[in-house]
Amino acid sequence: MPLSKSLLAQVRQRAQYRCEYCHYPEILSTAPLSIDHVQPRSLGGTDDLDNLALACRRCNERRYNFIAGIDPESGIETPLFNPRYQAWSDHFIWSSNGLCLVGVTPIGRATCDRLDLNDDRRSDKFIQKSRRQWIQGGFHPPNDDPQQTSKL
Repeated sequence: MPLSKSLLAQVRQRAQYRCEYCHYPEILSTAPLSIDHVQPRSLGGTDDLDNLALACRRCNERRYNFIAGIDPESGIETPLFNPRYQAWSDHFIWSSNGLCLVGVTPIGRATCDRLDLNDDRRSDKFIQKSRRQWIQGGFHPPNDDPQQTSKL
């Protein structure tokens, strides 16, 4: 059963019209961002507002039905970032140039790795090229995101 328009609007507004994982702004998308089930339906998740997050297509597809990933620093399986119960700024920062998302906790690092938030696996670095253009256009990083303190 599809989600109601009212519920979709609540999710989008709560997320400030950007992906709750990589903070991709919906205004730059040719289509509305998608709805992600934080606890996937395949693992018992519901369509309740408390279980829904706004996600860009890329993050939604890479997250799939995973709820955990591997922290590349420790090698330990770690829960992925949950935008309903965790603050984004507790787990992520932007690199000093604004091109890379940096996980600063095991949850942040596991999420960056699982969702490939910096497009590390592609040789052309599409995401970083896009972010560079967004910075030039004044769309990125969002004003309320921390921007410094990384060495990247």
